[in-house]
Formats: sequence, structure tokens, C-alpha cells
Amino acid sequence: MSDTSDIDETVRAELNRLRESIDNIDAAVVHMLAERFKCTQQVGILKAKHQLPPADPAREGRQIARLRELAESAKLDPGFAEKLLNFIIAEVIRHHETIADGAR
Repeated sequence: MSDTSDIDETVRAELNRLRESIDNIDAAVVHMLAERFKCTQQVGILKAKHQLPPADPAREGRQIARLRELAESAKLDPGFAEKLLNFIIAEVIRHHETIADGAR
């Protein structure tokens, strides 16, 4: 790690301001993911109750396409957005499988 003690105070202040914004955004992302997982847990319970499969490839494909479009319009790398959503989807499916196993 580099020593930042010799950084100009105005640069340090701007760096701190930007980092505080990043920290706030990170906190919002975590809270939004928590809300998303609350909803997907309910979906998992509903699927288990009605013996539906944990994964829905057609829905997942639509969501990936939708997220890629949103990423493009937000000037975010669509490939990165897709990787992120694939990671989230894999975790959701794992949760749904666990819920289904518990319902059997």
C-alpha cells in the first residue's frame, strides 16, 4: 500500500468525498440485494409448494437480456452486468433448491 501522507489537502478532501459516496453506494447495493433475496425466497417457497423447478431458464434469459440493455443505457459494461446477474441467479437457484429439499 502506498503512503498518502504527502497528498495535497484538496486532493485528499476530494478523494475522501468520493470514497464516502462509494461507501454509501455500496451500502445501498447491499440493502437492495437483501430486498431482492427476500423476494426470491418467497418465489422459492411458492415454487416448492407447487413442485415447480428451482430454475427457470426462459425467465433467466429474459432477465439477462433486460439487464444488458439497462447496463448499456447506463454506460455500464453489459458483460459485467451479465456476470453479476449470473452470479446472483446461481445463488437464487441454490436457495430454491435448499427450500425445495426442505419441503420434501
